[in-house]
Amino acid sequence: MSAMAEGGARAEARFGHGFLTDIWYLAGLSADLRPGRPRRVDVLGEPIMLGRAPDGSLFALRDVCPHRAAPLSAGRFRTDASGVATIECPYHGWRFGADGACAAIPSLTADQAMDVGRIQVRRYPAAESQGLVFVWMGATPASAPDHPPPVFPGVVGGRPKLVDRMVFDAHIDQAVVGLMDPAHGPYVHRQWWWRTAGSEHDKQKRFEPAEAGFAMVRHTPSRNSRAYALLGGRPQTEITFRLPGLRWEHVTVGARQLLSLTCLTPIDEGRTQVTQIVWSDHPVFALLGPLVAAWARTFLRQDARMVELQNQGLRHDPALMWIDDADRQAKWYQALKREWAASRREGRPFVNPVEPATLRWRS
Repeated sequence: MSAMAEGGARAEARFGHGFLTDIWYLAGLSADLRPGRPRRVDVLGEPIMLGRAPDGSLFALRDVCPHRAAPLSAGRFRTDASGVATIECPYHGWRFGADGACAAIPSLTADQAMDVGRIQVRRYPAAESQGLVFVWMGATPASAPDHPPPVFPGVVGGRPKLVDRMVFDAHIDQAVVGLMDPAHGPYVHRQWWWRTAGSEHDKQKRFEPAEAGFAMVRHTPSRNSRAYALLGGRPQTEITFRLPGLRWEHVTVGARQLLSLTCLTPIDEGRTQVTQIVWSDHPVFALLGPLVAAWARTFLRQDARMVELQNQGLRHDPALMWIDDADRQAKWYQALKREWAASRREGRPFVNPVEPATLRWRS
């Protein structure tokens, strides 16, 4: 059984193990892919070749040639006389189309009859949305998408103002609950421009279910989050989480918008790709763009450092304690995962287990 299929079978395993399947994962940005230049990514332990054919069309194949296991992403595109593009394996020149079917085996002689089209590499459904590339990780090769990739509010201002990437040495579950944790800010992200010692106070936020997740409903940001002051006016923000690991904050200041999107993509059981993207049409980015980008990168690296520290304890496989209300979002995440896996297994619609609630904590 492949790592990805095994992960689907173990989706309901204990926290920190297994993956959700039959769902879209971020694989990269559209700008990452150039026509004729394939690129490799690893998702759920599966090697995937992302390719953009010379005509600009996108496709994704398992990055393993069935002949001698060379990576197809190390090959090159070839276009035949009819204009059909294929990817050529760098080892023996076997060629595969966007559907995964073998199109040619150059070592065959004219009198060696062989239906090469019966040789297949796995094809992964891939789609582009808002300048992002998503791959559908089905529980089986036959699993086809039954819903489109997510669409995010606030993708404005042209190209992203910030794109930052890091690999966290953590299972996606640990990365997700760290991402949505509301109480670590005063300790992990303590600096003059965000939070300072002694600035903690009681907070109360309203949450509601959202598509495959939940949202902290639109509100005025907390007064001890100083960076919002750069936006001027009266900022309003809404923070949303969606399976499998998408978290975004949509800020409005009058007619201006800012979207901060964080996407978690599991590379394998012990590593998670974290991609941070910011769009905005707010003029502050024309004046302070490099400074804001530096602050965002600082945030991400502070979280990565905490993951490294946390791993020292996780090696001992401790029982983790979850409290309300500060850990309610982590509990919701686990309930959402269980329901997603159950709904796919039972062939029924997903029923969001999150109930509207007002949560209180101090940070």
